[in-house]
Amino acid sequence: MKLGLMFANTGAMVSPEAAIAVAKHAEQAGFESLWTVEHAVIPAGYESKYPYSRTGRMPGGEDVPMPDPLIWLSYVAAHTERVKLATGMLVLPQRSPVITAKELATLDVLSHGRVILGVGIGWLREEFECIGVSFDNRGRRAVEGIEAMRALWSEDQPTYHGETISFTDARLWPKPLNRRIPVVLGGHSELAARRAGRLADGFFPGRSKPEEVVHLLEVMRHTAEDAGRDPAAIELTLGAPPDPAFVEQLMPLGVDRIVLPPMGFDVDSVKAGIDQAVESLGSLAGAA
Repeated sequence: MKLGLMFANTGAMVSPEAAIAVAKHAEQAGFESLWTVEHAVIPAGYESKYPYSRTGRMPGGEDVPMPDPLIWLSYVAAHTERVKLATGMLVLPQRSPVITAKELATLDVLSHGRVILGVGIGWLREEFECIGVSFDNRGRRAVEGIEAMRALWSEDQPTYHGETISFTDARLWPKPLNRRIPVVLGGHSELAARRAGRLADGFFPGRSKPEEVVHLLEVMRHTAEDAGRDPAAIELTLGAPPDPAFVEQLMPLGVDRIVLPPMGFDVDSVKAGIDQAVESLGSLAGAA
């Protein structure tokens, strides 16, 4: 089981010096990946319900600094060697899949193939309205965006025709190192689980309690089988606190990666939390 650090581009890690210090420390400690979050803007007074809090509000308020995930990861990539560079999650329906494919391919080449693309469909309607894209068909745009990007990455003469994106012989270079980038789909709903089963290389449920995750995994795995895919080949990532007893409960679910929140509000405490997590979870995270 691998260990990752969630919210890597927030909090103490916003400044360039802190980003480098934490990223290097996580890599040296044996963390496998850094996971970044995304909001282009947070409209003041938003009424959309944040699905991962009982209050319906995002932690940190409306003025929390949140650097662009791909730029932050590019900066960190230049100062690290092994740690995977992940988005958790990139709100793909807010972006052009063609431009995003170019950005991700470039980052993958410059980082020697370390990119993991985590994709979410988004929940903040007011943010979509600020950007000027439709909120209502975001699921379809996310699916077609993934399919289109895979064509751009893998084919010399990429062609894709969908309902929301279409191109013919649109040549994109450079290609990612292996002409592919692993795609991890996130979400807390059955619909998200079905998308992951049909399409994704990995699934990151927006839930971590075993009783909440079990049903989503059943949906994902049954959908994969119906699509002629091997469910075991879909990597499972779960968020969790650095609690060995809690993490041990997740092991029977077939978890491949545990992603932990930063355990502190400054560089020193985050680094100490990383060390503590490695020490306390070392017996469970043998591959970390």
